[in-house]
Amino acid sequence: MYCFFLYFCTDMKNKWFILLLFLAVSAIAQNPKREFRGAWIQSVNGQFQGMGRDRMQQVLTSQLNDLQKDGINAIFFQVRCEGDALYPSELEPWSRYLTGQQGTPPNPYWDPLLWMVEQCHARNMELHAWINPYRAKTKGTTALANTHEYFRHPNHFFDYDGLMLFDPGYPENRNYICQVACDIVRRYDVDGIHIDDYFYPYPVAGLAIPDDNSYALYGKGMDRAEWRRQNVNQFIQQMCYQIRSVKPWVKFGVSPFGIYRNQINDPNGSATSGLQNYDDLYADVLTWVENGWVDYNLPQLYWEIGHKAADYETLINWWSAHAGKRPLYIGQDVMRTVKAPDPQNPSSHQMPRKYMLQRSLPGIFGSCQWYAAAVCENPGNYQTMLRQVYHSTPALQPRMPWIDNRAPGKPRKTAIVWTEDGPVLFWTAPKAKTVMDEAVQYVVYRFLKGEKINLEDPSHILCITRETNLPLTYHGGRAPYVYVVTALDHLQNESKGAKKSVKL
Repeated sequence: MYCFFLYFCTDMKNKWFILLLFLAVSAIAQNPKREFRGAWIQSVNGQFQGMGRDRMQQVLTSQLNDLQKDGINAIFFQVRCEGDALYPSELEPWSRYLTGQQGTPPNPYWDPLLWMVEQCHARNMELHAWINPYRAKTKGTTALANTHEYFRHPNHFFDYDGLMLFDPGYPENRNYICQVACDIVRRYDVDGIHIDDYFYPYPVAGLAIPDDNSYALYGKGMDRAEWRRQNVNQFIQQMCYQIRSVKPWVKFGVSPFGIYRNQINDPNGSATSGLQNYDDLYADVLTWVENGWVDYNLPQLYWEIGHKAADYETLINWWSAHAGKRPLYIGQDVMRTVKAPDPQNPSSHQMPRKYMLQRSLPGIFGSCQWYAAAVCENPGNYQTMLRQVYHSTPALQPRMPWIDNRAPGKPRKTAIVWTEDGPVLFWTAPKAKTVMDEAVQYVVYRFLKGEKINLEDPSHILCITRETNLPLTYHGGRAPYVYVVTALDHLQNESKGAKKSVKL
């Protein structure tokens, strides 16, 4: 609270922002220690197309530096837009969204996915490779590379409203897309595979999905809609199991469209009137969650509070009530949030109320920002609010005990070493019997001497790091501190703490 009053005294000119900050601080007593705080970095909008290595790295470095200060702890980086790749692949051609022409490698040559993994991990962020599973050609693509999967099996695709898609009815497509994802998992140190809301195509009035051929082969007389849902269900299940078989700690999650079903079609649906996952996209999201085929569910709740067809407050309450067996994260639209006033407090935009709902409802363990560049532009002081209020303390990732619930051993040989540049806290990694027990990160807490050691209070987290040392600030030997170092494994299970007392 002290930081708020300091800001209040030094920035009286910005009365609107002060009011916003006051409302936000008043609503939150303490930020959670564990929370997913993600941001999407998309490629399909063409923002990197033809940019070149040096300029693209410059833009991404600037964004990642900003997002790190904003408390973002996970990045979804889009690496497969239309059966292509923003990384070297023996399965799919280089993306035109990188080089300007599909199949043409970057010049100078580089690997954007490898670079992003390294950059995110250097900033203690997770990197999830974001792939679009079924889209094979966007409307703006005029030519496919001859190495595109379409030319190997053209009968496994269909055209729809200017798009071309892998037909979900063919098991061969399901196998192929899972092969692509597992190739990424096998070759890169990614923390997750992420898919978005594109399954069967978004419907166009009067235009039927042309899947008669696959239905004739595999439909077996099923209701067409049920058969389509079964195809997507089988894909989600297979993707989950195959990723887990390659690297068991890599997470698999989905970001579906924000409405599951409307009440007009299902009494258990939400009081909304928009497009539906279940009926229109054939995406039975709740079945995936209940069967444990995804590790998180991240619906895109991009609408405003008070939206007539899809009210944000109605939807976040509905998804909370149906969170089920997996963590629920909320997809937040930055620009729509700051452009709309809070109906209960018209002097404020909707960020404070949305975060109040996100953090007060059961089953919700974080959010993801659509989109990263919008956060960095700081509209309506959105970025500033993340830094000063909602992400003002670091956060570990939510636990995923169905994958692994065993913590690593605690750090060993904790010591203070005095160097020419000042004191440095050193420790040694704990021993591990298996890869799941390995320590890959560490949390350093700081307490005043005599203060109760409470590792559940994130305000005491000094840093989360992949290093085994931390330079400390010397205060002339007058400040007695107790440092506690814990180890985190791949899934951020946390060890017991190793203590070290020192006067700085």
